[in-house]
Amino acid sequence: MAVVKVDLAGRSYDVHIGSGLTGNFAEECGSLLRKPRVPIITDSNVHSHWREPIALALEAAGKQAAWLVHEPGESAKSWDGLSRTVEWLLSEEVERGDHIVALGGGVIGDLTGFAASMLKRGCGFIQVPTSLLAQVDSSVGGKTAINVPAGKNLVGAFHQPSLVLADTDVLATLPEREMRCGYAEVIKYGILGDVAFFDWCEANGPRVIAHDREAIEYAVTQSVKAKARIVAEDERETSGARALLNLGHTFGHALEAETGYSDRLLHGEAVALGMVLAARYSARRGYLSEDEAQRISSAISASGLATEIASLGLDCSGQALANHMLHDKKMDAGTLPFILLRGIGKAFFDREVALDYVAAFLTEQLQAH
Repeated sequence: MAVVKVDLAGRSYDVHIGSGLTGNFAEECGSLLRKPRVPIITDSNVHSHWREPIALALEAAGKQAAWLVHEPGESAKSWDGLSRTVEWLLSEEVERGDHIVALGGGVIGDLTGFAASMLKRGCGFIQVPTSLLAQVDSSVGGKTAINVPAGKNLVGAFHQPSLVLADTDVLATLPEREMRCGYAEVIKYGILGDVAFFDWCEANGPRVIAHDREAIEYAVTQSVKAKARIVAEDERETSGARALLNLGHTFGHALEAETGYSDRLLHGEAVALGMVLAARYSARRGYLSEDEAQRISSAISASGLATEIASLGLDCSGQALANHMLHDKKMDAGTLPFILLRGIGKAFFDREVALDYVAAFLTEQLQAH
């Protein structure tokens, strides 16, 4: 097992990565579980696979699981989902010193973390991410949010977990499409800041997606280490360092909005395509060589992820996609900084990007085959 510390002033916490953590759930959580009854928030898919192992692990420690089960998908990350969660936690008499367990992917982690940030002005929570995407990205760093009609993750809070348990065994039940989505966030760390890790991803990406245990543990550990360094430097995205983690997200969120935040385009798929677009746009601006942009596209394509907007079959213009970007959280004084590339492993902010130029670029991409 690997342990990565997220080192924040006075609020550091550990990320445990390895096999068998779920079976030792109560032991791993230790004194964080103060009461005999442990509130766990999950979705019906995860509940069907992991209810019994978690319940047995708690029973062995003299504790009982209390379950709130949401329907799977982004619909849970809503005002209704948040209200349901908070009301249930109040009915469970959760106190400020207690810890709520978020057992699931990024949706459950975001929802539970936001509820924990609000409940009685803030109580603790434990992240138990069950998707590759959540293990390498959303479970670490304290970003919590829900979606609203105006856009994705626009209402939320920074609220750090007290512990993250990334059990690589739980990924065995993950469909290949979900593994690919998580892999998009893995290779992102190489593209934005670590060319050596990008090299490793080029060689080993198929092993990760094929559930190779050794490759998964290495990929998760390296990704979490990278994120922990950035979060420690810029916890609340004030210096700009942490915002580099949004590489591919400006383009990707626009595509998610156009597809209605649906299963038509999952978040990891949108990020992967967004990174390809960011690389191509960087090459268009003269920051990145065409060869490097193609190398990024090829590495992502080799993992089975789409690299062409045309594959989505959208009936919209480049301007319509650019308009979605006006709701981006990075908007500042009416301008939108873009995360672009000066090379593989060299992401940076470009604060002088005209959205009409982006719209023209996206129109070209929509027509490309």
